[in-house]
Amino acid sequence: MQKRFTLKLLTACALLTCGTASFAEDTIKVANIVELSGAGATAGTNFKNGVELAVKEINAAGGILGKKIVTNTSDTQTNPGVAKGLTQKAVDDGTFAIFGPVYSGSIMVSMAESRRAEVPNWTGGEAASITQQGNPYVYRTAFGQSFSFPKVARYITGKSKSLAIIYVNNDFGKGGLDMMRKSLANSPTKIAAEISTDSGQVDFSAAVLKAKQSNADALFVYTNEEESARALRELRKQGWNKPIIGETTLTGQKVIELAGDAANGAVAHVGLTVDAPNPEMLKFKANFYRDYKYISDHNGIKGYTGVYVLKAAIEKAGKLDRKAVAQAMKGLYVSAKKYPGVIMDVSFDANGDLDRESFMVEVKNGKQEVVAVLPALNAPAAAAAKK
Repeated sequence: MQKRFTLKLLTACALLTCGTASFAEDTIKVANIVELSGAGATAGTNFKNGVELAVKEINAAGGILGKKIVTNTSDTQTNPGVAKGLTQKAVDDGTFAIFGPVYSGSIMVSMAESRRAEVPNWTGGEAASITQQGNPYVYRTAFGQSFSFPKVARYITGKSKSLAIIYVNNDFGKGGLDMMRKSLANSPTKIAAEISTDSGQVDFSAAVLKAKQSNADALFVYTNEEESARALRELRKQGWNKPIIGETTLTGQKVIELAGDAANGAVAHVGLTVDAPNPEMLKFKANFYRDYKYISDHNGIKGYTGVYVLKAAIEKAGKLDRKAVAQAMKGLYVSAKKYPGVIMDVSFDANGDLDRESFMVEVKNGKQEVVAVLPALNAPAAAAAKK
């Protein structure tokens, strides 16, 4: 009797295992590991919603290689240690790909776990150091600082001879400060002041006063979204009337909402904006608003386009194999004509850095207005990848 019971139990377990394996083969498990609380909540929530919108569209169109995507979302609490633990859990759960975290400090810690398990990992983090470590399983959904800062530096050198910099003292901010130093090193523009602020800082009065005392003829603000809004309000309060220049986080939709009229006149280089004169971008903007009842910022576009890049890489590989997808990402060129969800043609180098067109925007009447379209930083290389 005992032997027959044991045999039946083993048979049942075997059937259950087969059922689980079949489920895994019929779906593509994606972990959305993002900042839903803490200082990064705005960025993480937008990124998450962008990922989910893309997954919804791709599944409705038949999935990837005929298989549907299944997502699981976790909150890092904007804490690198939590992000690492959640990545470990995603790996243990047999996740095929990971999206997030968005904050550079978190992905710098968590990507060691996805690399160890050879799980492709798309991030919204922009710190240059993320892709300088030779990790073949991490890819950007937006410009890294080594691509974006040379572009914005060209703009700055045409506008000012001296520059004050307000930056956030974390991996993101310090990486940006370092890249700005390098980008301006041989230019006529000199850095008059480097002003450090903290993540989550509320009071920017002292920072703005230091910028004014530097007598710089322009200011570069490089902080996260909520802090950027506070800095803009304080700049207007103290009567700053010189150019305010930044990167994507200075003029995002959330910043404009929080800063109000104080955001008007701010200029930034942005890799992604829902106000770009692009039919696919406007379609994304409308669909995002339909599903979430607010206008996405650049982080939503990052998450959305990243999933379509995953689709392109899997289809290039021709199979659901994580190593094959990692290999397919090296030198990958994704055409917006073939994959409209990437919105703009994009190419990736061997480090996981992306290159594509970008924009200079100015906030006017509470909205981003594109004032210039900038070509890909390495336009010849992008053309070669296209061929």
